[in-house]
Amino acid sequence: MSAKDLKAMYRTRTEGSFPDALELLGRHYEKVEDLRYGTNPHQPAAFYRPAGENNLVLGAYKMLKTGKSGLSQTNLEDMHHALGMLKYMDRPACAVMKHCNPSGVAIEWDGIRLAEIYERARDADAQAAFGSVVAFNVEVDEDTAAEIMGTIVEGVVAPSFSEGALSCFHDHARFKRNRDIRIVQTPAPDQLPRYLDDAINSWEVKIFDDGSLVVAQPYLSRMKTVADFVAAYNEHPKKGRIDIARAATDRELNDLLFAWYVNLHVRSNGVVIVRNGQTLAVGTGEQDRVGAVQQAIFKAQSKYKGDNTLEGAVMASDGFFPFRDAVDAATSAGVSALAQPGGSVNDYDAIVACNESNTAMVFTLERCFSHH
Repeated sequence: MSAKDLKAMYRTRTEGSFPDALELLGRHYEKVEDLRYGTNPHQPAAFYRPAGENNLVLGAYKMLKTGKSGLSQTNLEDMHHALGMLKYMDRPACAVMKHCNPSGVAIEWDGIRLAEIYERARDADAQAAFGSVVAFNVEVDEDTAAEIMGTIVEGVVAPSFSEGALSCFHDHARFKRNRDIRIVQTPAPDQLPRYLDDAINSWEVKIFDDGSLVVAQPYLSRMKTVADFVAAYNEHPKKGRIDIARAATDRELNDLLFAWYVNLHVRSNGVVIVRNGQTLAVGTGEQDRVGAVQQAIFKAQSKYKGDNTLEGAVMASDGFFPFRDAVDAATSAGVSALAQPGGSVNDYDAIVACNESNTAMVFTLERCFSHH
């Protein structure tokens, strides 16, 4: 295979022989289209949606601009995980996705424009944002589109786009480097199930190599507002009760809830560091909790394009702290408030570590592992 063939492999649709319809778990699925390829260029793939249903989001996508022979499986998975975070956001927000993990997420803060929200999400890790999929929960305007077109982006998904934004995305003379960008429209994500008392309309399915499968309820959260956080405490069988000494401020609580929602779609072990409605770093895919914290701190201090100190930042952990080492790593870097599920046999030691550093800690009373 020549170098030219290798390059073409990423731009060519890999043909497969997929049926026009499928039956799965009592539902009828219709094929939307054959995809460019699956996870890798030599894997054919196709996208299906439930037939005859009107409450679809990703399944109702419309391609407003196609590049590189259409969407790949990973493009759709990036959109899925982005919409899974953005469905919780009650203000304009942007998620920049790379390989099914967010490289940066930001929400409206102090009335900033959508273009600035995008910049904050991108610049949390501008290096990883190269070749990303960018998602919004509101209409994309012209200024935001122009900012997006200034770097290489695989695709943009949003509920709608202004005429000026669409003109920017199609302006190949002005934006030559990003001519292959894909523009995808879906219904707003907030109609998706979010909370434990919401009705579900789908199942999470994992299919193994031999055809066997696991069916599970999709992730739904108990965390609706900051009032659902619980101040950290522990009843130790020998040491007695300990309570967190400092309550989180309103700003910290809002950042912690935002960080928790982002963490729902971060590959475990995952931690998310946030300040003022912007992720400063995401630690993801580590086998140990302290490793995820150390990874996130390193990213924030070396890759974030702003003030790379973490003073006043908050951190959400998708699982409990088995030891105080992760707490010590976060607080020594400047993190001032933590959210975690609670329930560790060492919660007492984690609270001691927080009290020693005047750090607030809250429990979510739920874990949000994601092993996608």
